[in-house]
Amino acid sequence: MKSIRYDDHMIYLDNAATAYPKPLAALRSALETYIRMGVSPGRGSYDLATEAEDLVERARKRLAEFFGATDPDRVIFASNATEALNIALQGMLKVGDHVISSKLEHNSVLRPLYHMRQKRIIDHDLVSFDSKGFVDPQEIADAMRANTALVVLTHASNVLGTIQPMDEIGRLCKERGVPLVVDAAQTAGAIPIKMKSWHITALAFTGHKSMLGPSGIGGLVLDPDAQVDPTRFGGTGIDSGSLFHTDTYPHRLESGTLNLFGIIGLSESLSFIEEETLESIHLREMGLLTKLRDGLRGIDGIDIYGADDLSRHVALLTANVQGLNPEDVGDILDGDFGIAVRTGLHCAPLVHESLGTSPRGSVRFSFGPFNTEEHVDRAVAAMSEIARRSC
Repeated sequence: MKSIRYDDHMIYLDNAATAYPKPLAALRSALETYIRMGVSPGRGSYDLATEAEDLVERARKRLAEFFGATDPDRVIFASNATEALNIALQGMLKVGDHVISSKLEHNSVLRPLYHMRQKRIIDHDLVSFDSKGFVDPQEIADAMRANTALVVLTHASNVLGTIQPMDEIGRLCKERGVPLVVDAAQTAGAIPIKMKSWHITALAFTGHKSMLGPSGIGGLVLDPDAQVDPTRFGGTGIDSGSLFHTDTYPHRLESGTLNLFGIIGLSESLSFIEEETLESIHLREMGLLTKLRDGLRGIDGIDIYGADDLSRHVALLTANVQGLNPEDVGDILDGDFGIAVRTGLHCAPLVHESLGTSPRGSVRFSFGPFNTEEHVDRAVAAMSEIARRSC
């Protein structure tokens, strides 16, 4: 794969936050399409509005196929995975419900749950994860109650990179009749996802990470049997004579004008992923991760979290330099070596509490399709120099 650099002076290793750079040809194609048909899809009977609506519907169909879902009308566009998770959680839960989640979660799951608990709408339990970064499905089974209405879990930890056994968890939830909501922010576009066979009720994804699309676009993909009440109301382009929001999917959970450029950009980036294939991109990124892990393991004074077995992993790694604040390490990597990483709690405070790295957090390295072995070599050399200085 040809390397693309938008900034030749920076090594970008923060792809778990936002993929950068994006496929240039995909962005250019998206922009050209948007310039040609940047009207409101479905808001007019003229040819261009109809063409824009057709493009949106094709994108829904492609995404349904990409995620192993069955109904394109259950692909709901949102601004990101956080909004999609809020749509699902607030639309599926009722007063008195019990929810099971985990201590691996991002704040996009934790904060809605804690908010609804504070408002005395729901109660919830958070299962722990083991020393390698995995949730035990049996702990989820053991936490279930008569009023358990939902299980919501991250597919892959944004701190440890571990991929949870969603097929097994989905089967368990199906047997108990409990819907499963999955936060796929770190896995959508990185590894194959099979909603139907894994019995996933609702899948939240974002476009700006491994899906390589622009920011401001994401969505929620639903099983046809999912029951989600709307929590936002407004214009949809259909049933305009009614003062009540439509019950028809996907408009039931969408309101206002869609982010057409984001949808076009997401569709174009999906073409790039399908051409390169998920498997080849993931294999290449994991090769870089393995090289980084092995390199950091050979440096005295560096602590690495998880990453013992990379067979169920996305391409990110978290570490610390002993005796140094992670934020300072990130500043040195940026200022002295031109390497961009993420530091701090990564919006996942309970993970760091469990690891003993709270409140300062850690240094996270994460790879994308355009990183190279040279980037890894320079990152390892930089961390070695930082660790040497700290002695």
